[in-house]
Amino acid sequence: MPSFPRAARVAVQDETLRANLRHATHTIRDKRAKAVSELNDWAELREAGKQIKDRTLRHLDTYLLQLEESVTAAGGTVHWAADADEANRIVTDLVRATGEREVVKVKSMATQEIGLNEALEAAGIAAYETDLAELIVQLGDDRPSHILVPAIHRNRGEIREIFTRAMGEWGRPAPDDLTDRPADLAEAARLHLREKFLRAKVGISGANFMVAETGTLVVVESEGNGRMCLTLPETLISVVGIEKTVPTWQDLEVFLQTLPRSSTAERMNPYTSTWTGTTDGDGPQTFHLVLLDNGRTSVLADEVGRQTLRCIRCSACLNVCPVYERAGGHAYGSVYPGPIGAILTPQLRGTSSELDASLPFASSLCGACYEVCPVAIDIPEVLVHLREKVADQGGRGHRLEKAAIKAAGWVLNHPAALTAGERAASRTRKLLPKKLPLAAAWTNTRELPDIPAEPFRDWWKRTHNS
Repeated sequence: MPSFPRAARVAVQDETLRANLRHATHTIRDKRAKAVSELNDWAELREAGKQIKDRTLRHLDTYLLQLEESVTAAGGTVHWAADADEANRIVTDLVRATGEREVVKVKSMATQEIGLNEALEAAGIAAYETDLAELIVQLGDDRPSHILVPAIHRNRGEIREIFTRAMGEWGRPAPDDLTDRPADLAEAARLHLREKFLRAKVGISGANFMVAETGTLVVVESEGNGRMCLTLPETLISVVGIEKTVPTWQDLEVFLQTLPRSSTAERMNPYTSTWTGTTDGDGPQTFHLVLLDNGRTSVLADEVGRQTLRCIRCSACLNVCPVYERAGGHAYGSVYPGPIGAILTPQLRGTSSELDASLPFASSLCGACYEVCPVAIDIPEVLVHLREKVADQGGRGHRLEKAAIKAAGWVLNHPAALTAGERAASRTRKLLPKKLPLAAAWTNTRELPDIPAEPFRDWWKRTHNS
């Protein structure tokens, strides 16, 4: 993937993409604002969510051990994965042990983060996405562009074309007379997926939350596909980032109020599925929980950056971000796009690549993302923190910037040099360009201020010392 500026420069030229994004993000954020305004204690809930997450992260080692003990006591098996390779190896081995060669999946950003579908495919195992938007992305051989609505960059005409062309290659084909009416598209997806739900013996999921005191996992969703994947298969494998832990059910109650309002603008999710281990004759008889680190403990060690791990993946920050609205999610080169991706991805992957080093700069620092975040992540603060780290690495642009700052510091520390420079600039002001050389990205859309005919120092002496 190219750096964000290069990818965004291409994306903003796509008028269809911009129209799709503008319509979708404005619709979602307007509905969210209305849903949030219904609660008189929204500010208190937001603060409670922040404090619960911070307390959990401070004692995460303790809560993770409690979670492991609770899951094991309930009949589940816990696996620890330090990175993506280890997580993929664990899941692949678990699926192979069942003798199955296909799995159905609940929408999961953690499995996208580690590239699980590709790892399973390499092992000869077919992974079928069952979330409608994820299905569109998979059938279109595409990449997700939004946390909540992965196919937000597609309109219904494009979706109809994808279904008509690709559904038959993956299973039940789309009807010959399929229209682009949302109801018809949903029905085609429903029929296509139903045979997979009824046939699959292995389900793979993530989780929105894990309750340490009981070992309960929680998935919230709007379509019912998650409920099918979580209850019908004989084996269930859940891959979950370690930061998704909450200590108690009482803590969970806070997020079950803030998450649906911030994500889908609903008072509660249509489907909230919870499961604790296994139960004879009810649901999957084998349950595996893969606890994923993959850079999260490094994020936890950063006093400023660790607040990123509060994120509950609601996507509210994407829907208010002027940069995301114009560039779309693909420009971020990660499964985590938008403002949260601009701070999470560089912390998980590091900033050694051109792409990851550019992400902290993919923001105007307007602060809209912080205002809507239901767990009060100060995204602008983390962006500035990460920019400082990237600058410290060096690089052509940052070396020039450092040299300019050093030169400016020397001039400001030497009044005689500053005075001489001001007088020279005033005397040659008509000859100076309106745009700075080597700074076209900044000055092409801005005019430099006019230089006065007389420096302030000289004016002060002339008017106050006479």
